[in-house]
Amino acid sequence: MVNNQEEKVNLDTGAYCTRVGKSYLKTIVPDWEEKPIPIQGAKFSSASERMKPLGIIDLTLIFPHPSQCVRIKVEFLVMENCTSNHFIIGNDYLSIYGIDISNQKDRYFTIGENKRQKFGFLNNKRHVTVVKNEEKSPEMYFFTEQLKEAEFKHELTGKKKEKLIDLLFKYKNAFATDKEPLSAIIGHEVDIILNVEKPYPPLLRKRAYPARPRAREALEVHIKELMDLGVLRKLGHNEQVEVTTPVIITWNNGKSRMVGGMRALNTPHYP
Repeated sequence: MVNNQEEKVNLDTGAYCTRVGKSYLKTIVPDWEEKPIPIQGAKFSSASERMKPLGIIDLTLIFPHPSQCVRIKVEFLVMENCTSNHFIIGNDYLSIYGIDISNQKDRYFTIGENKRQKFGFLNNKRHVTVVKNEEKSPEMYFFTEQLKEAEFKHELTGKKKEKLIDLLFKYKNAFATDKEPLSAIIGHEVDIILNVEKPYPPLLRKRAYPARPRAREALEVHIKELMDLGVLRKLGHNEQVEVTTPVIITWNNGKSRMVGGMRALNTPHYP
């Protein structure tokens, strides 16, 4: 923001100096010609064109953010033949204020040492929504929390990605949450009947086999996920249970072991 108005600012890593065009500046600061600091003997060029400097003007830029706005003071070179309809911040001030630009999965920039305070670009609609709305809307909470580990193909355009996110949000009940660990699809519940009658299947009576370190790590991650979802829980010391948990494979003393109830047979019934 400049003079309490929203204006466009281009963070140009290819520009060695910070500048603004005369005609564009006049629409924002009509009396700018009364304030410039004169400049003499300096030569500037853009591509193959020689730029005509008219002076330097001090402006304060405000970058709004829900947590805390950032205010920076910038000296802009006013160019007579610069036709850009925005302010251009070059490498000089990008370096002074420690402005870092991220062009990875999400495009944003940070100012100074606070790398958690992210500012969105104008063309990044999804990120701008996050910046403007600290109290996340249900749609943004769904995207940033439930889909935080989701990966989107790079071939998807911005509009296609937005349509996909809208579709996923429409059917968000199909996804597990902290309140609904097994999702909440009405009409598609699963009833599990635990059969404790003999004979037990031979598959449940296999001998232990050596466990490789990589397999142990994978099993450990899988067991943790099942515990987080509430599917499994750790039994207390000498805890008695009428129906045991489904059988899982874990390890003990470097070997895989079958733990849980060997009587537990899962028979899913779909309504």
